[in-house]
Amino acid sequence: MRIRDILQEKGTGVKTINNRRSIHDAVGMLNKHRIGALVVTAEGVPVAGIITERDILRTCGEHWDDMNVSATQEETACTSLVQEAMTEDVVTGSPEDDPNYAMAVMTRNRIRHLPILDDGNLAGIISIGDLVNAHLEERVIKSQTLKDYLKRNSDTKSA
Repeated sequence: MRIRDILQEKGTGVKTINNRRSIHDAVGMLNKHRIGALVVTAEGVPVAGIITERDILRTCGEHWDDMNVSATQEETACTSLVQEAMTEDVVTGSPEDDPNYAMAVMTRNRIRHLPILDDGNLAGIISIGDLVNAHLEERVIKSQTLKDYLKRNSDTKSA
């Protein structure tokens, strides 16, 4: 199994946001699509960064004391731009990577989302959940195959 197999199963669509959009816009997109990260684009750059829920909490948390709780919703919204909150040094993977390697990279870097690049182009994104699901599915298939093999051999010997 390779990362390309996981992408083929889950799809290659990636939600992106321009680096000049507001964090408020990013939160709206994350909620709308029920996802935890957006790949950030910039003019002429397909992957300028990544913005995650964690990035947003950190950035808005830094401005928390500045927000007046009695102010209007517009005044309390985190108005920073995506480029101010995003992670610029993006860790990426390849479609040919082994899922166990990708899981190790994600664990080592303490990230939950891994954009996948193929020849410099964004080919998809995988989450730690995608890797865990693929790992479990592979283990269940191997276990069932072994059980079937043992049962067939047991039936053949008793006949």
